[in-house]
Amino acid sequence: MSASTFAILSKARRLIPPMSEKFHKGQLGRVAVIGGCQDYTGAPYFSAMASARLGCDMSHVICTPAAATVIKTYSPNLMVHPLMRQTSSSTSNDTTKDDTNMDAIAKNVIDMLSRIHVLVVGPGLGRDKLMQDTASRVIKAARERNMPVVIDADALLIVQSDMDIIRGYGQAVLTPNVVEFERLCKAANINSLDSVKDTQKVETLAKALGGVTIIQKGLKDYISNGSTTLVNDLEGGRKRSGGQGDTLTGTVATFLAWRKAYMDGLWRDDNKQPLAPDEMLGLAAFAGSAITRECSRLAFLKRGRSLQASDLTDEIHNAFMGLFGEVDDEKGSSRL
Repeated sequence: MSASTFAILSKARRLIPPMSEKFHKGQLGRVAVIGGCQDYTGAPYFSAMASARLGCDMSHVICTPAAATVIKTYSPNLMVHPLMRQTSSSTSNDTTKDDTNMDAIAKNVIDMLSRIHVLVVGPGLGRDKLMQDTASRVIKAARERNMPVVIDADALLIVQSDMDIIRGYGQAVLTPNVVEFERLCKAANINSLDSVKDTQKVETLAKALGGVTIIQKGLKDYISNGSTTLVNDLEGGRKRSGGQGDTLTGTVATFLAWRKAYMDGLWRDDNKQPLAPDEMLGLAAFAGSAITRECSRLAFLKRGRSLQASDLTDEIHNAFMGLFGEVDDEKGSSRL
């Protein structure tokens, strides 16, 4: 671990709520993942379960009925809401009028936002037009409520086609992989960045999007809002499999929920200089990135080339303890 990574994680540790009897259910995080359709049920599960395993109080999945039936069998710990609809399923004999009415579908999802602290959009969303258009409306509604939104996977296509949906929204976090990052750059009319430094690439895109936070995934994770850039150089595993990025969205979402709890003053921060909201958002993104990379490293040590996304889920608590230790009594085994 480099000195800079150590320093950033030390600050991020201040966002982690202590284990205290004074808290009640829901105060330390309510996260919802929008995604999950007939073809993709694993991604929203991995995202929501990562959020839950890290310590979010309540993790929701908002998906299609076909996906809900399957996801409910994965774990009874998640709250699954079959509110989304696909165009491809709207021709079945069981279809009702509301199943094809985008206003009605979006309203059912938007009505849930008052119960949520952080929204994740994209894991398992797919490219169905009705799913995409519904998710777009929900993102706009979340923005109106100033709710943090983590956008990944097929939801990045929404941003790609309509960048104004998140342009200038400082509460948005995008988590593109290499291919998705290049597509976003092209959509933003950013010319080739091959000759510039790695940090300049993510800074350029973040500035073009008006200060959103971007986690550019790769050999190192580059995290920037265009003005402040953080580099996560923690070692990860050497196996790439589908679903690992979903762990990132869930862990970032939980840290963003803890950010809200910190701003609400639910516990005392003994540091004389409180963390600023914008700084905390970057720290939350960095901490989620760090947890994910450490999960990958630990899982790869055990599984090698057979590593799968579910192996990262199993390592979340170990990764947390290794990086941060237990916060309430300072006795945890911590790399800090």
